[in-house]
Amino acid sequence: MSEHLDAELLSALATAAATDHLLVALDFDGTMSPLVDRAEDARALPGSAAALRELAQLPRTTTALISGRALDSLRLVASPEPETLLIGSHGAETWTGPDGAPLTLTPSQVEILERATDAVQKVVDAHPGTLLELKPAGVVLHTRTADSPTAEAATTAALTALSELDGVHLSNGKNVLELSVVQADKGRGLQSLRELTGATAVVFAGDDVTDEHALKTLTPPDVGIKVGDGDTAAHFRITAPEELVHVLRELVTLRSAGVSA
Repeated sequence: MSEHLDAELLSALATAAATDHLLVALDFDGTMSPLVDRAEDARALPGSAAALRELAQLPRTTTALISGRALDSLRLVASPEPETLLIGSHGAETWTGPDGAPLTLTPSQVEILERATDAVQKVVDAHPGTLLELKPAGVVLHTRTADSPTAEAATTAALTALSELDGVHLSNGKNVLELSVVQADKGRGLQSLRELTGATAVVFAGDDVTDEHALKTLTPPDVGIKVGDGDTAAHFRITAPEELVHVLRELVTLRSAGVSA
């Protein structure tokens, strides 16, 4: 697999793989899975799924998925191993084992979420091709299946309506506008996993602007990988989810050799 990867990336992966406790944390959509129009149709590429399963079984190695999806949606499409930790809703939801505390909202947050949902529903009703997604701590406007003028108009209308609400946190992604009543992002989620696991190095890959929060937390010997185009804080870039298969296979080989040595 090494012939498919940049020499500098290979060197960085080798350094990370030699660490005492490795955390491999990945975004899902656009990273493990190619982007699709219908969120429920997304599936990890078989090679990436298999490599992540192998990594999850290695000593002193923790795997995690950090996604904008709600946890239930992430479990449905990713079918993660029981050992894989999960961060959903950009960090608002976490699953770190059966003893982990579930997400709970205050009465004020519940009221704000209801008002935000009503506002986004009105936008969706007025803009064909857009969709509303509910999450435990937020609501999402999806515009991927709308034409460009409609998508732009819907996003503007939603921003205007939601700006009137206090206690909300907005984030833009690829063809999505998301509101959360819990202040969270993937950077905070990744930091919490690092502290929980005691990881001495992290390998993180993501494709969206929301993944930049996580990428900005990384320092050597961590490895940050941007999947696809766009500005990024990552030191390394690959072209598409298909190339991540090679990255993960190489990491399996390197880490297996290191922990068995």
